[in-house]
Amino acid sequence: MRHKTAALPPHTERKAVTSPECDTKTRRRSAKVNGSGEEERAGSVAPGNAGEFPGGSFGAEDCFEGRRDWKRLVKNCFIMDQKILTLAAEEKPERLQSYLQSLKENELSDLVTKQALRGKEICVFLRGIFKGSPCSQQNGVVRRLSIYKHCIQLVESGDLHVETASEIIRLLMLETHKLPGPAMADLATLFVDAVKGGSLLSGKSLELFPTVLTALATSKEALVYGSGELNGEELKKQLINTLCSSRWGHQYVIHLTSMFRDVPLSAEELQFVVEKVLRMFSKLELQEIPPLVYQLLLLSSKGCKKNILEGIISFFNQMDKKIKKEQKDSESMDLEEATVPLDQLRHVEGTIILHIVLAINLDQDLGKELIKYLKIEQQGDPSSALCPFSVTVLLSMARIHRFEEQVFDFLKMSIMRSFKDKQFLQGSKFLQDLAPQCYDISVVFLEVVANSVFGWDHVTQGLVHELIRSEILEQVLNRVITNAGSSVNHFIDLLSSIIMSAPLVLQSSSSKVAEAFDHLSFLPLDTVQGLLKAVQPLLKISMSMRDSLILVLRKSMFSGQLDARKSAVAGFLLLLKNFKVLGSLTSSQCSQAIGASQVQVDVHTCYNAAANEAFCLEILGSLKRCLSQQADVRLMLYEGFYDVLRRNSQLGNSILHMLLSQMKRYYETEPDLLPPIKLEGCILAQRDQIFLQEPLAHLLCCIQHCLAWYKNTLTLNQRMDEDEDEDDDDNDKSFQKELDEILESITRRMIKSELEDFELDKSADFSQSTGVGLKNNIFAILVMGICRELSLARDSSLNHEESLAVLRSSSEFMHYAVNVALQKVQQLEEKGQTDGPDGQNQEKIFQNVCKITRVLLWRYTSIPTAAEESVKKEKGKSISLLCLDGLLRIFNIIQQLFPKKIPQFLQALDTTNEDTEEGKVNATEKAAFQIRQFQRSLVNQLSSAEEDFSSKEALLLINILATLSRLLEPSSPQFAQLLSWTVKICKETNLEDAPCCKGLLVLLFNLHSLIKSPVTILRDLAQDIHAQLGDIEQLLVLSQADKVLEEVDWLINKMKSNLGREAAEDASQATNQTQPLEKAVILQLGTLLTTYHELVETALPTGSCVDTLLRSVSKMYTILTALVKYYLQVCRNTTGGIPERFEKLVRLSGSHLTPQCYPFITYVQTIQNETLSFAAEKKKKKDKTSTEVSTVMVNLMQYMKLSTSRDFRINVSTLENALQEQNADDVENEPDNDQHIASAQSNSDQEPQRKKRRKK
Repeated sequence: MRHKTAALPPHTERKAVTSPECDTKTRRRSAKVNGSGEEERAGSVAPGNAGEFPGGSFGAEDCFEGRRDWKRLVKNCFIMDQKILTLAAEEKPERLQSYLQSLKENELSDLVTKQALRGKEICVFLRGIFKGSPCSQQNGVVRRLSIYKHCIQLVESGDLHVETASEIIRLLMLETHKLPGPAMADLATLFVDAVKGGSLLSGKSLELFPTVLTALATSKEALVYGSGELNGEELKKQLINTLCSSRWGHQYVIHLTSMFRDVPLSAEELQFVVEKVLRMFSKLELQEIPPLVYQLLLLSSKGCKKNILEGIISFFNQMDKKIKKEQKDSESMDLEEATVPLDQLRHVEGTIILHIVLAINLDQDLGKELIKYLKIEQQGDPSSALCPFSVTVLLSMARIHRFEEQVFDFLKMSIMRSFKDKQFLQGSKFLQDLAPQCYDISVVFLEVVANSVFGWDHVTQGLVHELIRSEILEQVLNRVITNAGSSVNHFIDLLSSIIMSAPLVLQSSSSKVAEAFDHLSFLPLDTVQGLLKAVQPLLKISMSMRDSLILVLRKSMFSGQLDARKSAVAGFLLLLKNFKVLGSLTSSQCSQAIGASQVQVDVHTCYNAAANEAFCLEILGSLKRCLSQQADVRLMLYEGFYDVLRRNSQLGNSILHMLLSQMKRYYETEPDLLPPIKLEGCILAQRDQIFLQEPLAHLLCCIQHCLAWYKNTLTLNQRMDEDEDEDDDDNDKSFQKELDEILESITRRMIKSELEDFELDKSADFSQSTGVGLKNNIFAILVMGICRELSLARDSSLNHEESLAVLRSSSEFMHYAVNVALQKVQQLEEKGQTDGPDGQNQEKIFQNVCKITRVLLWRYTSIPTAAEESVKKEKGKSISLLCLDGLLRIFNIIQQLFPKKIPQFLQALDTTNEDTEEGKVNATEKAAFQIRQFQRSLVNQLSSAEEDFSSKEALLLINILATLSRLLEPSSPQFAQLLSWTVKICKETNLEDAPCCKGLLVLLFNLHSLIKSPVTILRDLAQDIHAQLGDIEQLLVLSQADKVLEEVDWLINKMKSNLGREAAEDASQATNQTQPLEKAVILQLGTLLTTYHELVETALPTGSCVDTLLRSVSKMYTILTALVKYYLQVCRNTTGGIPERFEKLVRLSGSHLTPQCYPFITYVQTIQNETLSFAAEKKKKKDKTSTEVSTVMVNLMQYMKLSTSRDFRINVSTLENALQEQNADDVENEPDNDQHIASAQSNSDQEPQRKKRRKK
């Protein structure tokens, strides 16, 4: 491949490098000397190519006609070389100067070329020439300059050995400072023109450029430049400016950046250079950027650290955005516009991040500047500050101990701010329209994790290095164990995800998990259950880990702590569920997938069937001991056996035999003996205390469910295996028959039994203070539970309508049934699961919730509250209120636990029985249908007579409407209908019930805030409050006003953050973005000023309402002050003045609010003084609040023209009367009152003074 000839500036004459003749052999010899192996490199220049480096191109264009002439020329050159070297060795340079003067320029250049190609004595030869070319003589300067230019061309040609070229450059550097100013200016201009013209080939000669510029800067001579004269420093600055303003070839960028490291640069010059290099990023190939960044980071030692870091981060942030946009735009097929492959970009980013971290490790000021820059940028535009690239840089930098705490503090603060802003915006349509959040920091961190697979091992080592996996596992386990007092669900979920993703890899860390098992007996039950569920895949592939767990659980079983025993039961039950015996049948509703993307773990690959069955039977033997322990331990066992049997059906025989033996301990075998249960054995007496020992109802429930499941499973087994052993079949049927007979006998005899048979007649003692009373209470609970379970167990068909009708006719029984359903709903709301069978099966829970909701809806809508019997006015809620309470809880549960199943839930409530595909369910329409039902019920309540009005029912209906409103799209007509209906109810209803009023107003504000700001409603309500005093309503109005003030304050802070980062080129764009925010802030504050104007003119009663109003007004003035300071900063930063709308706002505050505040403060002080002797402490608190208001008002008034209407005048007579009423001790502690009063009188026409706090 031919090299492009280096071009000369237009004013330079082209000269030959070698002799005018050369044959093919000469070319070959030259190529051999160079070591390139390319014959044509020695003569690759066409003759007559003007505008080349001095000396033209190395190689000959014209050949001598004969061999004789060439030999003569070589001989002459050799003679001249030796003569120059000989003369240079003499002490006196006169003869050398004379000889060099006799040589022509091209002859001397040819000699230099020959010596350079030979690579021998080139430096000695050049020193000889420089010795004979003193800078004190003009011809010596000209000769030196010619040699410099020719050597530069030789170095750029690429035909010299690297060592030879380096030696030449080093020698030229040493001789540069001897050159006069004009010569150095000529050389510097030569380099600048070469870069501009793109005539450099290798860029090696640029190593000389810094020395030339440095020497030039020290020159004090007047140097001609253009039409004027400059000194050396000024010319250097002009040349750098010219160089940075010109176009650079991509092949020069790295060399030039490296070159500027050795040039003394002022701050302005350094900024020129950095900005130029950063602009070149987009013009380079991606692989060229890492070395360029490396040079930039080295250059940052001179300054401009912020600019360099900002440019690097901004470039890769834009690259990421461009790639994301192209990935979304799948229709783009323009190959020329396609960016680099994603994996290539990520690897380049990883290399650059490594360079940055290494640079920060060497220059810690660079790290400080990075954190400082990101903090400032994050205030204005978080998306540019915390992009995946910058977050990765920070995480990598956190490996440096000095920056670890700073980095993580900054990241924590940024994450918290992002989520707070997101939460703040979600509740306000007003803010969403003005400042929509287009940035999700959680997505950024997930991208960083995803990018870690592209060789970013220095970023997130824990994700890719095996040495760190163990550390991560240990840290997660430590947090699960040490944070037992708080919620650790997120840590358990993380542990479960880690184990499910790579169980075989983590098997090597099984010792750490086994160490965590030692703490199980000290952890809460929920934590134990979550931890053991998470480690199930490891237990199935690690026998040592399983054995460690068994040992810990056995120890816990005999612990003196009840919680430790319960944890042991939970652990054993979990093992029984997951270590299945071969032949077990599972249903689709209880199947469990314990596997991973890495490996599908199956216990049968590690253990044979006999070992697995022996293991489960061994666990059952341990659990059998639980049947003699406390009631809570037995209760856990009974509730867990059913889930075990469903997942491990082969254990059914053993489990049912265990339950049968336990039931016989309390069963009266005599068929005619009443009662059929031995209740005495179910309690435990210790001294004067009576405790429940056996939860008999739960035992019966467990037997019933397990027996029903076992019968179905046995039938399936018989169908699958027709050759089943008849002996085993007879054994199974025998104990089944025995259990059925026991249940039948208990049911029959319980029907015949009376309360007297249990010694629970009406005369029995049920007090909680005596042992007999406690025993009777426990017996009553047991009997009631037994009856409930037996009725459920025996009524498995729908053919008992007559019996059910009797139960439904009993209001007490209906009340009890609804209460039980409500208890289940409360359990689900608090724990996310319920007790009893299928209490942890989410699908079953959802189906049961749908059924309960339909029943509660039917009961409430079909039987009006007024139609209920008067008996229900006794203690406790009526059935209707219980139904509403349950419905409210269920609507909240569905949105929290089953958000993806909301359409399915609403479809299940539809009584029209229309079959609609799940994906086509319109949730908004279905929710609106339910809302209309509750709207009608609320209207009936509000329009009912006073004696029929139920405040509790109305409040529940309001809360249900508020909950269901969250299911509506704010842009839908159904939402608009609900909002208009709420506004109409609030306007037209004369309601004196404070809780209902508050509930309606909260609903109104919440609905309105999803459409636009509720500030206009606040103003209207304030006017109504002024016309008709209402304490509760004002408190609510003030709370909503505070929310609006918080929104305004958030917007002001956002506007302030934009001030500090506005660039000159973005000034107009930033102004366009800020103007809507400023307008909205001023409009909001203007409406709020009118609201407070009405409120401070209201004669409020003393109490919390006054305090709240004073604090709210104080907050209003604080925000007004912040807005004033913002506009003062705007005036300092820009040429624009204060907007006219803001001047109107200040005038409005001075005319409508401030004059009314001082009379209001006087009014507050008056009513406080009237009750001074009754509430002294309360007064002091209010005095402090009123003082804060007046103080804040003064701060705002410094920007306004004061008038007497805004002076704070103290009512002296009122104050004196109040002081006289105080006791003598208070008067003695107030020695300066007279002075204070006199001072107040003398300053009555001046700006109000800040109140001094009284000395105690």
